[in-house]
Amino acid sequence: MLSIRSISDVSRSSMDPLERLKDLAVSDRGFVFDPHTGATFSVNPSGLVVLRGLQEGLPRARIASLLEASFETARADLGRDVDEFVSMLRGQGIVPGGFHA
Repeated sequence: MLSIRSISDVSRSSMDPLERLKDLAVSDRGFVFDPHTGATFSVNPSGLVVLRGLQEGLPRARIASLLEASFETARADLGRDVDEFVSMLRGQGIVPGGFHA
């Protein structure tokens, strides 16, 4: 299961979602800083794979393949996990309502 932990002070932004994703500062340990809002949060290892894939503009299927290669998990669940992670980002205002991987 992918997760975002400790969301703090996230505000909505009207900027291009891919640009906003690319601007996120992401550490190798999953600490994330949004320079546009000052928000910080952390993601687990699988969330880190998804977030980096989104930053690169990869499609959902490619991100799912990266998850499959990185973790021992059933392929059928991976697309849904990517969608759930994007939904969490959407809920925090990182990506807009119509954004999909």
